[in-house]
Amino acid sequence: MAIILSNSSGKPIYEQITEQIKSEILTGVRQAGEQMPSIRTLAKDLRVSVITTKRAYEELERDGFVETVPGRGTYVALQNRQALREEQYRRAEAKLLEAVEIAKGAGITEEELTGCLHELYGGGDT
Repeated sequence: MAIILSNSSGKPIYEQITEQIKSEILTGVRQAGEQMPSIRTLAKDLRVSVITTKRAYEELERDGFVETVPGRGTYVALQNRQALREEQYRRAEAKLLEAVEIAKGAGITEEELTGCLHELYGGGDT
């Protein structure tokens, strides 16, 4: 599992783990039914507390990304396509909100920002 943690990030470690695993599931790197590393194995590999990885897995299970089978392990859950799309939409919306806040702080107009988004989205390729 290629999880990169940053102690200088403002996000808690469990949240960094959760976000990266969600991203792997959403992008298809991890497939439905695939077994996840055990909590202990992941904690050892990442050199973090078992409590930290347990919390990350609990968050993933709460959000429907994984399911735990007692005595068998944790598996990537079958995903509803609409739910996946909504999660990706929320992620994009959060990034756009961050961009809007930066633009406002820099005095960039809505039109300039919209033009930039249009260009980045490939609008100039038509």
